[in-house]
Amino acid sequence: MKFLNIVFVSAAMAAAASCAKVSPVTDAPAGVSPEETVPAYMPGEVVLKFDESLSDLLDEAGLAGGLSTRSGVSTVDAILDIIDGYRLERVFPVNKATEEASRAAGLHLWYVVHFSEDENVEDVVKKLSALGEVQAASPVRTIKKAYDGKVIPFRSSASTRAITADEDLLYWQWNLKNDGAVYTLNPETESIDGYPFGGNTASEKFVAGDDIRWEDAREDCQGDPSIIVAVLDEGVFLEHPDLVNSLWTNEDEVEYSDEDNDGNGYAGDVHGYDFLNDRGYITWDDVNDTGHGTHCAGIIAATNGNNGISSIAGPDNDNLGNSGVRIMSCQIFSGNSASTTVSLSRAIKYAADNGAVVLQCSFGYTSGAANPYEYGIGFRDADEWEASSPLEKAAMDYFIHSAGSENGPVKGGIPVFASGNEYAPMAGFPGAYDGCVSVAAVAGDFTPSTYTNYAEYTKISAPGGDQDYYYDFKEPDGDRGAAGCILSTLPYHVSESGYGYMEGTSMACPHVSGVVALGLSYAAKLHKHFTADEIIDLLYSSATPIDDVMSGTKFYYRWQVDVPHLIHARTMRLSAYENNMGAGMVNASRFLQMIAGDNAGVSMEFPNIYIKVGSSSAANPVSFLGEGPFSVTIDDPSVASVSADGTQGNASGTVSGAAGTLTFFGLKSGSTKATITYAGGTQTFAITVRTSSGWL
Repeated sequence: MKFLNIVFVSAAMAAAASCAKVSPVTDAPAGVSPEETVPAYMPGEVVLKFDESLSDLLDEAGLAGGLSTRSGVSTVDAILDIIDGYRLERVFPVNKATEEASRAAGLHLWYVVHFSEDENVEDVVKKLSALGEVQAASPVRTIKKAYDGKVIPFRSSASTRAITADEDLLYWQWNLKNDGAVYTLNPETESIDGYPFGGNTASEKFVAGDDIRWEDAREDCQGDPSIIVAVLDEGVFLEHPDLVNSLWTNEDEVEYSDEDNDGNGYAGDVHGYDFLNDRGYITWDDVNDTGHGTHCAGIIAATNGNNGISSIAGPDNDNLGNSGVRIMSCQIFSGNSASTTVSLSRAIKYAADNGAVVLQCSFGYTSGAANPYEYGIGFRDADEWEASSPLEKAAMDYFIHSAGSENGPVKGGIPVFASGNEYAPMAGFPGAYDGCVSVAAVAGDFTPSTYTNYAEYTKISAPGGDQDYYYDFKEPDGDRGAAGCILSTLPYHVSESGYGYMEGTSMACPHVSGVVALGLSYAAKLHKHFTADEIIDLLYSSATPIDDVMSGTKFYYRWQVDVPHLIHARTMRLSAYENNMGAGMVNASRFLQMIAGDNAGVSMEFPNIYIKVGSSSAANPVSFLGEGPFSVTIDDPSVASVSADGTQGNASGTVSGAAGTLTFFGLKSGSTKATITYAGGTQTFAITVRTSSGWL
């Protein structure tokens, strides 16, 4: 599995398969019959953005609440009246908590126009684009994953689904801890066989230290539950024993509910949302699901120390509730069903609105520098990408600028993308866009993986595996083996053991997502605040240089996926990759060291408090200031009062507590200053009380 490359089908452009060879855009991908070819765009749907001047009119028309047959704009309705059976729907549902930010970003102006499938989509787009009241109009383009889905299952000694006490799978995870050897399971003795390479012809294919410096980093930080990584992919296998303790949980929602209990615009979204089928429960067991999302999630946040696999930022088995980042499953693929740019854009905004600060995106469009005869035509620059998918860009900008918090470890979001697997000297979009991190793949000896995209727009590298390079370790039947690939979690219908191997920039990508999440967890532990740009700069600055190995040649076999044998031998000229693999290999240990630096970030401050009269607002000072005890004094106790650890403050507005929650109560409309005293000093903050909460 090299890269969850998505086919973005249009008359001028299509993305390519990651492992399977894809015919030119006019043909179906390899292995897909012509009748199964996904149309270029959804019939009977167009997406448009109204001009800002129409915001009040649209509100008066009541379009925010669901489908409507009138826009309230006469010229637009006049055009749409000639379109059979049209209805309007706001792209992004209203989220009570973030509607103000959505409006500031102009996302409330985006609508889907539904109409009869007998109407011509291009004609509708042309008519709407001609209106002065419409800023943008485009088809709702289809997105289809396109890869062969090849997985090499990990076969445990007992071939069971249970994690057994004698199976710590770190032995097989060179990406985390590379000691210069590859380990395999002897099928006859069911024991671990080590293959140290010292001096034979394969000795350079695994180099000790070619890993992400995971071990030292985990000593400093075991991840923080407040850091959420949104996995945009196939649904994550929520019941996997290595992932059940790593799931983001929306405590205000009810599983399988048809009601939007928390008012975020989505019903039943307990661990994420299925944007493809518009429902709150996640699926992972379609016969055509490959386990791709589950595999990425495991690299980031599987439970450590439970004798399963190890992960970069997952919880420690001895401290499950208080360690480990959390995975939010944003499902945009299922089986062979095509997704759309609307589903993808909704997933991106949902992630930002519900607390995610890292987007894990092991997908992307074909590189604009890829061989068009083998992979199709890709975007050459951001202007082409934006012109084709303006809605997608708007959602990405929202995540980059609106995710996170001024009061948390990071303000802004960090989208991490796979660079692509077209052997091309340019990363694919959206990862090539400013503000995104595009990840290339390397093998176990610091050399570029044979398939990886590189050069232009490539920002950093990470372990991705390289089956074509490790041909020495092919299986007895002549098929490629698991050596050099990345081991992680999988659903049981894909691998009976619940584990297996994949390769690609798809696997390199979650290494960087995991390291970023671990770094943000460390910032939270140190009570430091950063901007997303600062975190990205530190990520690049801390990378391990790998240009020293970019000389000579690298010999490998290019495999034909749909034919069970080698095509032919090939040689890579490594000098072409010098200074073209981004900042170098991601280095978790050095990244955390730089976050801890004296001049890195700023100390967190206790936040200002906003309350409605008669209501309360809770805050945990430990999250901002470190361990207690704490003392709070409110200047005007007639406006608000405070309790600490359940103890109410005195008449002068002063309360002291050990290290628990501070709860503020709104007594009357107004504002007052307050002071919190702690071991490191004092801070002043404001408490504002109003009669309504719509402005919060």
